[in-house]
Amino acid sequence: MLGVLLVLSAAAAYYMSAYGVVFDRAMITNIVETDPAEAAELLNARMVGWLLFLGIAPLGLLARARVRRHGWRRQILVKATTIGVLICAIAVLVAPSFQSYAALLRNHRELRLSLVPANYLAAAHSYLRTQLSTPDRLEAVTNDAKRALAPEPGAKPTLTVLVIGETARAANFQLNGYSRPTTPRLAAETDLIHFRDVSSCGTSTAVSLPCMFLDVGRSGFSDTLARRRENLLDALQRAGFDVLWRDNNSGCKGICDRAPSEDLTRAVDPALCGSGECYDEVLLTGLQDKLDAFKRDTVIVLHMKGSHGPAYHLRYPPAFERFKPVCRDAQFDRCERQAIVNAYDNTLLYTDYVISRTIELLRRNSNRFTTSLVYVSDHGESLGERGLYLHGVPYALAPAEQTHVPLLMWFSAEAQKRFGVDMACLRHKEGTPASHDNLYHSTLGLLEVQTRVYRPDRDLFRSCRTREWELEARAEQPRRVVLQ
Repeated sequence: MLGVLLVLSAAAAYYMSAYGVVFDRAMITNIVETDPAEAAELLNARMVGWLLFLGIAPLGLLARARVRRHGWRRQILVKATTIGVLICAIAVLVAPSFQSYAALLRNHRELRLSLVPANYLAAAHSYLRTQLSTPDRLEAVTNDAKRALAPEPGAKPTLTVLVIGETARAANFQLNGYSRPTTPRLAAETDLIHFRDVSSCGTSTAVSLPCMFLDVGRSGFSDTLARRRENLLDALQRAGFDVLWRDNNSGCKGICDRAPSEDLTRAVDPALCGSGECYDEVLLTGLQDKLDAFKRDTVIVLHMKGSHGPAYHLRYPPAFERFKPVCRDAQFDRCERQAIVNAYDNTLLYTDYVISRTIELLRRNSNRFTTSLVYVSDHGESLGERGLYLHGVPYALAPAEQTHVPLLMWFSAEAQKRFGVDMACLRHKEGTPASHDNLYHSTLGLLEVQTRVYRPDRDLFRSCRTREWELEARAEQPRRVVLQ
């Protein structure tokens, strides 16, 4: 057991030192749910060195230690004496500065997350307890979901695409004022809305992805809810929508368990797939054939690989390597910080291209569908600010780089008219604070789906829809009672 702890502690110490990782339950969830390709990117020669010198080498000393066995009375005496001596030593050391230590530990409880091996052992225990206690019974909270208004006869079906980004931080989006042209294609779109002050639900995919598709928001979210509570896709399907989830990441975290889904991470496409993963353009491969088969109102979710690190240079084709030089090493200490930022910015340039191509696909299908698109990233990323890299820091401690995310919306001219969206009103609201809490309720509001869990105060479109008066009037219209 001590040998296992030595090796695990060496690995934990390496990641804490190299990336500023903090081990809590969310981080253990990330480790368990990540895919092999992402995990392999974190293995490198420096980590092997840490394991050899801090983990393997001490095993030699441990193997030479002789275990002396005594009777239980003597063992209790020895252990009690050892504990007593340690308590006295701590008291002598702490007593002169007790007030300072007490204030430090009271105000900075996160320090416990830096104590190896107590941090990852406590986090693993918390994760296992949560997983084993998850109820099997599904909470049907959207069984009353229905359309506010029946579709007009002869009207085109609606096609709404939700693009869920990965690790894209708002600070590096050209649309958000970044000095580099990381989103040139989207910047040229005239019918695009971009909210500039958007907060994520978490700092990892395992938290943010299920959270944004649930009705409870960040304050009501827990790890177990995604698999035991109905989500946005359930509500849409109950209201009569066709739904499809296409994934090029590490899975839907339970959101698509009851909806049609496709895993494209292992797609066979020589132009887009290689080295154990695929570029995000694979999400559009074969999508036209899917659209040709849809006859009803449809919602499609595209879950991107996006800007997931540390191997940012693997997230985009060579043609998108505009910002140079780039870091090609998962050991960030071997790269200049600007090279890390360059590689990351190239991933955003490619994301811009994929979203733009998706909008072009929607335009080509405007003869059959009324089309719209929403893009939001699951969380941000640290790129060396305050010594932090990657993401996953506990939300209470997380810097803005990990929680400030982009939120974009595109509506065809027909969708603006069909949904009654006032674009001038939405542009006026672009600076309004928003969060992942808004996605669930805004989508229901936009698509005119009524359910008891819908919260109008979280609907970003509600105050900018010219049809809102019609929906409210129809909902408040008294029923006619016929007496016989």
